[in-house]
Amino acid sequence: MRELAESGIVERRRKAGTRVALRSARGAVFDIPVVRVEIERAGKRYGYRRLARAEHAADDALIGRLDVATGAPALFVRCLHLADGEPYQLEHRWISLDAAPAARAESFADISPNEWLVREIPYSRAEHAFSAATPEQTERDLLRLGADEPVFVIERRTWLGAAPVTYVRLSHPGARYRMVSRLGDAAA
Repeated sequence: MRELAESGIVERRRKAGTRVALRSARGAVFDIPVVRVEIERAGKRYGYRRLARAEHAADDALIGRLDVATGAPALFVRCLHLADGEPYQLEHRWISLDAAPAARAESFADISPNEWLVREIPYSRAEHAFSAATPEQTERDLLRLGADEPVFVIERRTWLGAAPVTYVRLSHPGARYRMVSRLGDAAA
């Protein structure tokens, strides 16, 4: 009974007894997908190019995004994911080297930071933000976008306990990307 109460399924109150908890709102759950698998499941050939990799000490801009202290060691990786040779996702990733020191030794030349992190570094919580945006010129060029084409942006931060692990900005060609999320049990 204690485990059911801790998971929010039942409410226990002294002298009032135990009852099933009301669930007036449902929370969305988003897995962190491996982009290579996402592309291959769509029946397309996956391609990957690492565009940049550099270590930095966290500055004011990064502190707000990655939730780390001033001067904390961080690794920046920019890469492009391709589906059948066409740009699919531009990844701008910051990794806290305090939380993931093994990332320092990884070149990310042959494996994306997305896939490496999902495989190597656990997380206990994540935050996602979704938006449409006007791309910067670099995004426009790398994603091969026309002058008026928007990008669909996913920003994600992950933590392991209280320690920030990563911040990523994922830009997708707005007209060529579709995100699907399902809630509930398929058998219900």
